[in-house]
Amino acid sequence: MPRRYRPTRRPVMPDQKYNNVLLAMLINRMMYGGKKSTAQQLAYKALDLIEERAKRDPIEVFEQALRNVTPAVEVKPMRVGGSTYQVPVEVPTYRAQTLAMRWILENARNRGGRNMAEKLAAELMDAASGQGASIKKKDDTHRMAEANRAFAHFR
Repeated sequence: MPRRYRPTRRPVMPDQKYNNVLLAMLINRMMYGGKKSTAQQLAYKALDLIEERAKRDPIEVFEQALRNVTPAVEVKPMRVGGSTYQVPVEVPTYRAQTLAMRWILENARNRGGRNMAEKLAAELMDAASGQGASIKKKDDTHRMAEANRAFAHFR
């Protein structure tokens, strides 16, 4: 990574069906080998399953899941006087959203059985209701930051 020059962040175009930027970001992160149409099909199928099962607007469920999984603090290793401390720092909004999407996709992929659309739908519904592996990951991150609060002055 460059030390001084910070490249400008490219704007993300909203997705085709729901006109939602966050969903487009999730689709981009789902993609393997440049196969965007496959990732779109999976995401849209997952949202259709959510609508069918939850009887709610799927975008509402998706955004609620993201809000529930988004971390507020994380720990960053900082080297001070020859030893490394895990220092709790606040997470910038863009990184927090990125982490939330990454955790949701990672835990959806690790779920057992079925196809990816069903696994993603189940993970999003769990996260929206405040349970599941993604929520556990967020809670673990917050707990670690809380445990290392004594090193916050190194920030």
